[in-house]
Amino acid sequence: MKVFVQSLGCDKNLSDTEHMLSALIKSGYEITDDETAADVVIVNTCCFIHDALEESINSVIDFGRLKEDGNEKALIVTGCMAERYTDEIKTDLPEVDGVIGTSSYDKVPEMIEDILKRKGISSDSTDEDGPVVLKDDLSRLPDESEGRIRTNPIPYAYLKIAEGCNKMCSYCVIPYVRGPYRSVPMESLIKEAEGLAADGIKELILVAQETTLYGTDIYKKKCLPELINRLSDIDGIEAIRLLYAYPEELTKDVVDVIRWNKKVLHYIDIPIQHASDNILKKMGRKTTKADLLDGIKKMRGLIPDIAIRTTVMVGFPGETEEDFEELKSFIKEVKFDHLGAFTYSREEGTKAYFFENQVDEETAQRRYDEIMSIQKEISLKKNQSLVGKTFPAMIEGYMPEDGVLSARIYRDAPGVDGTLFIESDHEYISGTILKARIREVNEYDYKGELVS
Repeated sequence: MKVFVQSLGCDKNLSDTEHMLSALIKSGYEITDDETAADVVIVNTCCFIHDALEESINSVIDFGRLKEDGNEKALIVTGCMAERYTDEIKTDLPEVDGVIGTSSYDKVPEMIEDILKRKGISSDSTDEDGPVVLKDDLSRLPDESEGRIRTNPIPYAYLKIAEGCNKMCSYCVIPYVRGPYRSVPMESLIKEAEGLAADGIKELILVAQETTLYGTDIYKKKCLPELINRLSDIDGIEAIRLLYAYPEELTKDVVDVIRWNKKVLHYIDIPIQHASDNILKKMGRKTTKADLLDGIKKMRGLIPDIAIRTTVMVGFPGETEEDFEELKSFIKEVKFDHLGAFTYSREEGTKAYFFENQVDEETAQRRYDEIMSIQKEISLKKNQSLVGKTFPAMIEGYMPEDGVLSARIYRDAPGVDGTLFIESDHEYISGTILKARIREVNEYDYKGELVS
């Protein structure tokens, strides 16, 4: 039977999807990229904010329509929306045949069998109504020993080193839909990374809800530097990139491994969310503005060329104009290399849902626009300082009609940062690392030339 899988949301969801694909193939299913030809459609959903939830619902509805005139025999919903809104899916989305929670995605092959039995499609059929629901306890860590199937030919892969979160920030649903923090055993990660390297992966991007706490649950200490060093010993892995390092947990050992390990890129993602102590406290964050300034100053002192990305939230309940001005001043002072912003999304089940002084959408959007305008100027000046400089560039694709290679340098993570476009009359294999000189820039991307 043919299965089509759509992955929505974050890079951690993508990692889950790729493990799911491997489990399906090893159970005898064929993967198709044509949803109209699929017998089974799986939607790996997101619900972190309202817009992500809407996208997930609309995708499920669209795939449900395929049942009317297509081959589709079963529609399965997995991921965060499936975990959080199981009852609503059962009531409001009758086209759904199966619901799998976030700690059970490795069991999707057996769910398909259960659905087919209920529909009388398999030889061992039953006659039960309603969708099949499979939700294990959120403390369970899914079995990923079946490996993973890459979903694109790009030479990088996200390595999810932990699941869940214990921070309980007042605005966040992650602990409720992903469970407590659970580190993936180091030996499992090494094995997975070796398989990715054998499959042509050059760059590992370490992800988790919080990478800096890796190992604290199973090894009773922070083991991120040790994990990074062991991953760097794998033949074929040329670069390691670190995302989602919470500032309060960022130790000197982590900074040192970025500084001294030659395979670790001088890049880090530190989600700060805000800079006003008033708002940070209401958010349940564990840092202050002074802590953030001190940590960033020390890191740049030790690694002068480090590229720092962050995310901030505007429109949080109780955010005054004074709080917002403090955030703007902080951003102007720190001058992050990359910054993403989003407006607060009021999520049921979180503490902040009940906070007073909810900020209206118009004000939140105005603040978002101001933040991005400030960062746009900062990014342009940062990029202008790179003109004339030469960097190793990882080739990711070629556009023969334009005679242009697409590539990334160490300063840019895929999907969220910039792209280097290099004029070339020759196509190189994806993953090739070449030297390139930057000639032109804008706020986000660069143009360059190869250096022989």
